[in-house]
Amino acid sequence: MCRLTVLAGAFGAALLMSSGVFAQVPADPNNPNEAIPDAMAPPPYGETISIENAKKAAAGAIAEAQKRNWNGFCVAVVGPSGDLVYFEKQDNCQFASITISQHKARTAARYRRPTVVFERLLGKGAFFAYLPTLDDVIASRGGNPLMVGGKVIGAVGVSGGTGSQDDVVSQAGVAALK
Repeated sequence: MCRLTVLAGAFGAALLMSSGVFAQVPADPNNPNEAIPDAMAPPPYGETISIENAKKAAAGAIAEAQKRNWNGFCVAVVGPSGDLVYFEKQDNCQFASITISQHKARTAARYRRPTVVFERLLGKGAFFAYLPTLDDVIASRGGNPLMVGGKVIGAVGVSGGTGSQDDVVSQAGVAALK
């Protein structure tokens, strides 16, 4: 019983001394994340892209790569939930790009924005260091949402080249549906 009392006393003392740890951190006026926007209007999600349109988007992406004489890309097309609808790869695509292309597409669809947005924000410094902690984010260009009627119906993700090559090929996939 004495041991329990001593243990409870030690725990209580530790709690009292550590209460400063739980104090709020004051806002940093230099942090752009502290600003509270007046409005928020992200594009709504639409119906999942059809397999026919997913194939069109992938074909547009692959055609762009071939036009530029690039051989080594993986192209993933996902629905708005980020689930794979269609996948195509060139013969010379590295194995790592299979998963990376799907990850880029999934991030673009779920977050309703191009993956280059995350890449650019990370480059802005420490105030955006939290981005890699968000679930399922990839901060590498090459993932672009597919929009029809102002709604996100999916996304195209491309991997296999440099970031700028991936993005050009991905955007060609998006353009194939317009």
